[in-house]
Parts: sequence; structure tokens; C-alpha cells
Amino acid sequence: MTKTNTIAKNIRRSILQMNHRSNASHSGSALSIVELLTVLYFKYLNIDPKEPKNDKRDRFILSKGHASSALYSVLAEKGFFQKHILTNFTLITGSFPDMSIKMLLLAWNVLQVH
Repeated sequence: MTKTNTIAKNIRRSILQMNHRSNASHSGSALSIVELLTVLYFKYLNIDPKEPKNDKRDRFILSKGHASSALYSVLAEKGFFQKHILTNFTLITGSFPDMSIKMLLLAWNVLQVH
């Protein structure tokens, strides 16, 4: 199994755990883009969680809000935040909403874009 395949498997597991724990739907939407996001974030995008303010970094916007759990899982796997934070997905007191506009705002905050 390649490194990318292992990462994608971990992301799929994370998506299913998040959606099950929060009784969220749309697992299919999230699972359908795992390979795409994995390849983008781990092979092509110029993005480093250690340098989130780098002016030369790539930007990625996911407009498919029902797949937010996939993006959150990828960002956690990439090291933008600790994976245990994903346990708060869609919870009122949690860090991760499940709608696209809130997700976009969170992504801007995670990347610390000014």
C-alpha cells in the first residue's frame, strides 16, 4: 500500500467516525472526494501547516459543503490541527461546523489569511 493510499484510508476512517459520532449525513459526498483531496494536499498543493502565512502558498476552496468532513479530515491529517479536535464535528460547542460558508470561514482562520 502506498503512502497516499494509507493517508486516504485514514481520512476515510476519520470521516466515518466524525459523521457517525455527530449523526451527520452526507458521508457519500465526503467519501467521494477523499482521493482528490489526498492527492492535492499531499502531492500538489504548496501548503505547509508550519508556514500558514506563506504568501506563495496555494489556496483551495471547497464549495461542496456536504463534504466538509473530508476537508477537515485532510487538514487534520496534514497537521493543521490535532486530530482529536475532529470529535467536535457539528457539535454546537464544537470547532467544526458542517456547512460550506462556516467551513470557508474556518479555512481562512486555519490558514491565517489576512
